[in-house]
Amino acid sequence: MSATLAVLLLYVILITAVGLAIGRRVSGTSDFFVAGRALGPVLLFATLLAANIGAGSTVGAAGLGYENGLAAWWWVGSAGIGTLILALWLGPRMWRVARDHSLSTVGDYLEHRYGPSVRAAIAMLLWLGTLAILAGQLIAMAWILEVVAGAPRWLGAVVGGVVMTVYFVAGGLLSSAWVNLVQLVVLMVGFLIAVPLAVEGAGGLSAVLDSARTVPGHLDFMRNGDSGWMYMILLAPAFIVSPGILQKIFGARDVRTVRLGVSACGVALMLFAILPPMLGMVAHAVAPGLEDPETALPVILTEGVPAWVGLLGLAAVLSAEISSADAILFMLSTSLSKDLYKRFVKPEATDAQVLGVARGAAVAGGLAGVVLAVVIPSVVGALTIFYSLLSVSLFVPVVAGLHSRRPGAGEALAAAAGGVAVLLVTRSAGFGGWLPPTAWGLLAAAAAFGIVFAARRVTGRIG
Repeated sequence: MSATLAVLLLYVILITAVGLAIGRRVSGTSDFFVAGRALGPVLLFATLLAANIGAGSTVGAAGLGYENGLAAWWWVGSAGIGTLILALWLGPRMWRVARDHSLSTVGDYLEHRYGPSVRAAIAMLLWLGTLAILAGQLIAMAWILEVVAGAPRWLGAVVGGVVMTVYFVAGGLLSSAWVNLVQLVVLMVGFLIAVPLAVEGAGGLSAVLDSARTVPGHLDFMRNGDSGWMYMILLAPAFIVSPGILQKIFGARDVRTVRLGVSACGVALMLFAILPPMLGMVAHAVAPGLEDPETALPVILTEGVPAWVGLLGLAAVLSAEISSADAILFMLSTSLSKDLYKRFVKPEATDAQVLGVARGAAVAGGLAGVVLAVVIPSVVGALTIFYSLLSVSLFVPVVAGLHSRRPGAGEALAAAAGGVAVLLVTRSAGFGGWLPPTAWGLLAAAAAFGIVFAARRVTGRIG
C-alpha cells in the first residue's frame, strides 16, 4: 500500500468516526431530518457548500476544463447563480412554510400544497434521478483510487459507498452538517494550495495560457464545445428547487440564517468555479493525451504538484465526493421514509419506525448507487440525468405553488409528466435546436401547468 493511499484511508476513517460520534446525539426524526431546526449560518453554509461541491464540481469540472477550457466555469458557476437566487427569493419563503406547518421534506411541502398524489409521483421520479447523481459521486471516488492505487473501478465505488453510508445512517443531517464542516476546511485548503502550485509546475500562467491558445475555443468564456452559458438552463433551476438543498434549509433556525448561509454558499460556488477548470487546463498543458478527460484532476494531483500538495488535493477531492454523496442519501432516505412509508404504507408508524426505515433506505440507496456507478460511464453524464429530471419535474410546481393557492394537483402532475416526457423525447431523439433538452422540458412543464389550470377554470365556470 502506498503512503498516499494509506493517508487517504486514514482521513476517511477520521471523518467516519466524527459522523458516528455526532450520530449518538440523534434521538429522533427531528434531529435526523432537519437537525432540530437549529442550524446557524456557519453550519448551514458549510453543509450546503460541502454538499454542492461534489463529483461534478471537481472531477467533472476539471474534465470539462481539460476538454473545453474556460467555458467550463459555467458548470459550477451556474449552480452558484441558482443558489444565490434561492437565497434571495425561494429559500426564505420555503423556510417559513416549513416552520409554520412542521414540514421536514419537500414531499411534505408538495402534499401540503397539492395533495398526496403529487407527493407520491414526485418521490418516485426523484428516486430514479437521485440514484444517478449518487452514482456520479462514486464514479469520481473510483477514479481517485484507480489513479492513486490502480484499484479497479468497482472497488473504489464500494469503498466510497460504505464510508458515506456508515456516517450518514448514524446521524442524518445532524451528522452530515458537522462532518461537512471538517470536509469543507480540507476541501478549500486543498484546492487553494494545489491550483497555484500546479500552475507553477506547468511553467506558470503564461505557459498554461499559451497551451490553451493552441486549442480552438479554450479561452472562450461564454461557450466552447459542450460547456458554456447553456448550463444555466440545466443547473440554475435544479439548484433552486433541489430537495437536498431545500431540506437543509428547513434545518435553519431562522430566516436570517437562510439568507446569510445560502447567499454565502452561492458566492463561494461562483468563486470556486474557476479552480477545477484551471486544473483541467493545467493537465491539458502537461498531459495532452489523456484517454479519459475525467482523469485529469487525479492525474495532475499525483503527477503535476509536490507529493504533499497532491495528497492534500486528493483529500480535498475525496471530501467533496463524500460530502455530496451524503446529501444524496439524505434525499433518498427522507423521500422513502417520509414521503412513501409514513404517508402511504404505515401512517400510524412511530417515530422510531420512521427513523429505522430512513436508515434502511440510506443503506439500500448506497448499494444501488454502487451498482449504477459501475455501469454509467462518466461523472457529468450521471449528473446530467439527475439535474434534468429535477428541473423539469419540480421547478414549475414548487415555484407556482409558493406564489398562488389556486392551482391544484392536476396542474402539478401535468407539469411533471409533460416536462419529463418532452425531456425524454428530445434527449433520445437528439433534438435540441437552439435550446438544450432541459429547456424544452421546462417549457413543456410550464405549458402543461398553464393548460390544465386554464381548462379547470373554464370547466368550473361552465359547471
